[in-house]
Amino acid sequence: MTAPAPTDAEVTVIWHDAECGAYGADLPLWEDLAAAAAEGSGGADVLDLGAGTGRVALHLARRGHRVWALDSDPVMAGTLRERAAGTDVVIVEADARDFDTGRNFDLIVAPMQLAHLLDGEGRAAMLGRVATQLRPGGRAAIALMTITPEPWAAGSQGAAPDPDVRERGTWIFSSLPVAIERDQDRVVIRRLRQIVSPSGALTEEQHTFTLARLSADRLEDEAEAAGLVPAGRREVDETDDHVGSTVVLMEAPR
Repeated sequence: MTAPAPTDAEVTVIWHDAECGAYGADLPLWEDLAAAAAEGSGGADVLDLGAGTGRVALHLARRGHRVWALDSDPVMAGTLRERAAGTDVVIVEADARDFDTGRNFDLIVAPMQLAHLLDGEGRAAMLGRVATQLRPGGRAAIALMTITPEPWAAGSQGAAPDPDVRERGTWIFSSLPVAIERDQDRVVIRRLRQIVSPSGALTEEQHTFTLARLSADRLEDEAEAAGLVPAGRREVDETDDHVGSTVVLMEAPR
């Protein structure tokens, strides 16, 4: 019997998991920050912004932290709700620029590209919400991608990266980064997404992500404008498959 075609919602989740879900280089840093925020209490109250399907939220929950996972996409939130069954993760379906959980957190994290997906006005709104929902002395940690030249870029001699691949039954999904374009204000990442059906039929499309260019200095200035205090930076090294990142730390005044 031929496997049924995935629904549009299932395809959305598959692409997210293929392109983001396997990344783990930053997980030790989130663990360290959550452990420090717990202050020996046996677990921290953590809010994960842009949680997606739960890569970071579930990881921290399995290590004894009390996690709230926020995402504005109902497909992502619904998938995370299923994956979080049997855990204490609380799903919050809301926009990072306009949310109110009704509580204060020891730690608020924004992994991967969330900050780059927002313009200046959007980041100001997000930082304002963060400032109101950290406990006094609580920390926020926001990741910024390190944008460096790719060895596989056009005209270079470097090897092309391997595609990110996921299988669903006998359906195969492959996502390959093919180009990164930059200007003063943004970075455009182009990926070739291919789907191979059980019969061998191939469909493909080019998918584009547009990210705002954002420095740690600028983010710290924006955090101060929102009433937060810069509290240092931590680095996540690049891997063979992913660029590195700088995590900007900020504190709520005590």
